[in-house]
Amino acid sequence: MIIWLVLVGLAGALALTGFGSQGLFDRLHSGEPRVPGSESQEARTLIEEASDDGPTVTAVLTDVDLTDPEVVTTAGRAAARMHSVLLSTDGVAAVLDAFAFPDGLESEQAAPFVAADGDGLLVTVELSAELSEDDQDAAHAVVLDELISFGNELGVTPQISSPTLLTEAIVGQMEEDLATGEMVALPISLIVMVVVFGGFLAAGMPLAGALASIAGGLGVLWGFSAMIDLDSVVVNVVTVLGLGLSIDYGLLIVSRFREEIRREVDAELADTSPGRRRRHARGRDGAVVRAMRSTMTTAGRTVTFSAIIVAIAISGLLLLRPDILKSLGAAGVSVVLIALLSALTLVPALLAWRGRRMLRPSALSRIPGLRLLLGRFGESAPERGVFSALATRVQRHPWLVLLGSAVVLGFLASPLLGLQLRNSTIDLLPPGSEQREVVETIDAKYPLLATPQMQVVVQAGDQGGLADEIAGIEHVSAVDEAQPVSDEHVLLGVRLTDGIDPGGTEATQVVESIRDLRDTGNDATFWVLGQAANQIDFTDALVDGLPVAVGVVVLATFVLLFLMTGSLLVPLKALLVNTLSIAASLGVTTWVFQEGHLSGLLGFEPVGGLESYVVAVVVAFGFGLAMDYEVFLIARIKEFYDASSHHSLGRDNDAAVRDGLQQSGRIITSAALVIIVVFAGFMSGELIVIKEAGFALAVTVLIDATLVRMLLVPSTMTLLGHRNWWAPRPLRALHRRFGIAH
Repeated sequence: MIIWLVLVGLAGALALTGFGSQGLFDRLHSGEPRVPGSESQEARTLIEEASDDGPTVTAVLTDVDLTDPEVVTTAGRAAARMHSVLLSTDGVAAVLDAFAFPDGLESEQAAPFVAADGDGLLVTVELSAELSEDDQDAAHAVVLDELISFGNELGVTPQISSPTLLTEAIVGQMEEDLATGEMVALPISLIVMVVVFGGFLAAGMPLAGALASIAGGLGVLWGFSAMIDLDSVVVNVVTVLGLGLSIDYGLLIVSRFREEIRREVDAELADTSPGRRRRHARGRDGAVVRAMRSTMTTAGRTVTFSAIIVAIAISGLLLLRPDILKSLGAAGVSVVLIALLSALTLVPALLAWRGRRMLRPSALSRIPGLRLLLGRFGESAPERGVFSALATRVQRHPWLVLLGSAVVLGFLASPLLGLQLRNSTIDLLPPGSEQREVVETIDAKYPLLATPQMQVVVQAGDQGGLADEIAGIEHVSAVDEAQPVSDEHVLLGVRLTDGIDPGGTEATQVVESIRDLRDTGNDATFWVLGQAANQIDFTDALVDGLPVAVGVVVLATFVLLFLMTGSLLVPLKALLVNTLSIAASLGVTTWVFQEGHLSGLLGFEPVGGLESYVVAVVVAFGFGLAMDYEVFLIARIKEFYDASSHHSLGRDNDAAVRDGLQQSGRIITSAALVIIVVFAGFMSGELIVIKEAGFALAVTVLIDATLVRMLLVPSTMTLLGHRNWWAPRPLRALHRRFGIAH
């Protein structure tokens, strides 16, 4: 315990402070997900390598009536003062606004900096590209102060945006959402576990493991941030996974220990031989030692198998090209291993420390209103109860339950037929965010300065009639005049018809039409970039990498489940059922977030699709979580089946299913309830990408722990009978040699 306390303190301090270096949240990055080697990324690289421009700070001032001569005069004097200060500041390369030109507002060059309705103006300040990070921060601070002072002189508060402010806004919101999620999830999780275990002491142990995993996970993420660009979304998604898994694994370990220590104490009361008394008298409680050994060889084995399978599922992300998915995969696997370590070392240490005191009634049981509730749930599961009765009913009508469950899952998955994948940019920020409002204001009131919805990098001298061909494509309203990027390349800005969603279906059609020009006789060498182009490239990368990633995950999972069960049908059934479960959860998520249902309740604005990397994360993490509960259930069923004296006509199989569900059902539903609370807590944040991930994973767990584990799995295992455990003779021999059993 002391070692864990020290490690948690060091990891937490490292993540927050970096020990004099930057803390984790200072190292995070934000931006559109990129796909190395894709056309859109190659275009972006060409622009970035050729550009010698520094970062730009933009200020939008509204409610400035430029038709009023007095206001114009005041604005001119304030602008002259601002220009004088900024241009004398080290690191400021240029200042542009309506008053920066000789003829002032009358100049044609000033028009882009005046609002289309004449009720505002815009200022851009370019910083030098040669500045060090510290000098850039200092210059940025001076620019912000001067822009605010300029606004004050005009009686308005400017809206200011820059790459630094945008990253700070997203990372800051991520950090705030993380804190909010933990404040919501942890207290409710504790209440649920108090009811499940009948007291604070037992409930606090899984929570202690979860807190250790959070701190350790943040420390690991700090290490990753030193090696790779870590997107801000990684912290929230991975932290919530570690929190949920730690509680899941802690619940299983604590529950099994209480079951085993109860059995040992009952046996001790019946066996008062001197040997047992002497072992206890020497200070080493034999009952606790035996209970812990049994716990770790059963529940510890199950937790280990589960964690390995979850890690394998998440590691599939490492085989995909997008950088954000690789970072999520690497960080996710690391956090799963930390959750496993805390479950196998910290939680058992706490249990051994408390020993047989874990059986004492909680002080809460003295409260009359809670005595019955805690007495009902706080002890080990009885041999017969709600879950065995449910299994009995399922076994009476297995075909009806199987077909009904499949129909419901298919119905829930049906919205997937219209799924649209998105790679949102500024839309990730909640409505009302200043950074989002600046972009929206520029698009609406300063069309000449608004960034085109897509761009085309063309090899110089090849553009020929390319611009005219692009202008003739449906949904294209205009093509900007070619701007030089370098000696070898020029840039064409492509503007879409008003009202066209830059990440919607029409925009992707325009990208595909431009790229198709290569096949219709145009010999120009060009690259298309923009939100729609990036979405297409990201989706193509997912599709290209999917066969290998899925193949590796499925094969590894199949092998592990075979080594655990000795069966070919159990792993096959698990893979098929979990695929249906994930499809259903994604279907519900599509119905909510793409189609906009429940937007008022959940507090978001639909963006017309699901974030592409969220879908990949939900498939990987959701598959792992589904397998988590599969392992919990199947391990207990197999334990009862192996303990049977004979296996004939499936009678022992049916009894094992009933007993396994009875003994594991409460743990599965309790763990699922806790992890749903954890995921739901992160839905209380503001960023839509976190809401999507939290909602999708919560729905995955809800569907899996109820419809799948309680109905679909018992019905299929009943129909298969003793054939559940079938394998060809050579594989049975292989399992006898290499299989892992309790």
